[in-house]
Amino acid sequence: MIRFEAVSKHYGNDVYAVQDLTLEVTTGELCVLVGPSGGGKTTVLRMVNRLVEPSSGRIVIDGQDIATIDPVELRRRTGYVIQQSGLFPHLTVADNVAAVPNLLGWDRTRVRSRVDEMLDLVGLAPATYASRYPHELSGGQAQRVGVARALAGDPPVLLMDEPFGAVDPIQRDRLQQEFLRLHAQVQKTVIMVTHDVDEAVRMGDRIAVLSQGGVLEQYETPPELLAHPATPFVSDFIGADRGLRRLAVTPIEVDDLYCPPMVTRQTTVAEAQAAVAGQGTSWAVVVDDAGRLLGWVEPGRMDEAGSPGPSGTVARYMRPLDARVPIDASLKAAFAEMLQHDAGWVAVLDKERFLGVLTPDALHAALRRSVGGDPVPV
Repeated sequence: MIRFEAVSKHYGNDVYAVQDLTLEVTTGELCVLVGPSGGGKTTVLRMVNRLVEPSSGRIVIDGQDIATIDPVELRRRTGYVIQQSGLFPHLTVADNVAAVPNLLGWDRTRVRSRVDEMLDLVGLAPATYASRYPHELSGGQAQRVGVARALAGDPPVLLMDEPFGAVDPIQRDRLQQEFLRLHAQVQKTVIMVTHDVDEAVRMGDRIAVLSQGGVLEQYETPPELLAHPATPFVSDFIGADRGLRRLAVTPIEVDDLYCPPMVTRQTTVAEAQAAVAGQGTSWAVVVDDAGRLLGWVEPGRMDEAGSPGPSGTVARYMRPLDARVPIDASLKAAFAEMLQHDAGWVAVLDKERFLGVLTPDALHAALRRSVGGDPVPV
C-alpha cells in the first residue's frame, strides 16, 4: 500500500508542483494520474522513489515512511518504466533486464533464470531477443523490455511515466492489453502517469485527476469518475463525450441480453416459422445441440416448398453471424461490433455457448443504468 499524507512540493513564491496531496493506493492496485501539463503528475511519481523530495507531508509504503529508507535501497525496491523505455544502449536485452538483480547481488543462475522468466512474461522469446541490443528492437519491443527490466527485481511498487506514449496507436493498444494481462498475473502496486484520458479509463483501477499546481480534484474508479465528475475542472478535462468513454468500462450483463427464438440446422421451415410467431421478431438464432452459435435465419423469407431434407430445413437458409462478443466484453466492444458489421444486434457468447443478443436499445438501457439514470424500457 502507498499512502500520500498531505504531500506538497513547494518551489517558492506560492508556486507548487504538488499541493497537499492525500490519497491511498491499495496493494495490487493500478492508480493512474492524469491532468494537464504542470499538474505535478511526474513530480508525484518521482517523489515515491525520492528522485524528488517533498517539501512537506509523508509518503508511506507498506507502513514505512520512505524518508527513513536509504534512497538507493528504495529505488532498487521500486520498478520504473519511462517513455521510450530508457534502455541502456550499450547493453544487450538480457543485461538490461538483469541490471537490478545484479545490483541486488543475486547469483548468476538465479539472474539468468529471472531474465528468461521476465522475457517470457512480456512475450519476447529469450532465445530470440536476449542477445539483441536496444537499437535492434522495435518501439513496442523496447517498451516490453523496459517493463521486464522494471519487474526483474520483483519490486512491490512499479512506477510508470507515460510508458506507452512513444509508440504508434496499434502498438499502444497491444501494449496496454499486454500490460493489463501482466498486472493480473503479478499484482504489483502501480502508479502510472498519462495525458490520455482513454488510456487512464482503460488501465486504471482508480484515477487521480490533478489540476494545475498539483491540486487533487478527484480520486475515483473510472466508472464513478465518468458518471459523476466532482468538479467543473474534472468535467471539462474528461470531456463532454464521457458517456461514450463510459462504454469502455461498463461490462455486459446477462440481464441486458434479449433471448431470441432458437432453432437448429435440422429444424424444419414450418417449425422455425412457428418458433418466431408471436415473439415480436422475424428472426431466430441457429445453434447446435451443445448451444454453440452457428448463425441466424429469417423464417418468414424461407421457401417451404420441396420434399423433406436440406431444402425443407433451416440449414439451407442459415446466414453467418459475424457480430459477436464474449460475455466479459465491454459495451464499447459490443457497440464497435455492431458498427463494424452494420448489424442491428450483436451475439454474446460464453466461450462458444450462445447466451443472447445485445440490441441498441438494451445497450442504451445498460449505459443509463450504469450512470444512475432510469433504465430505458427495452
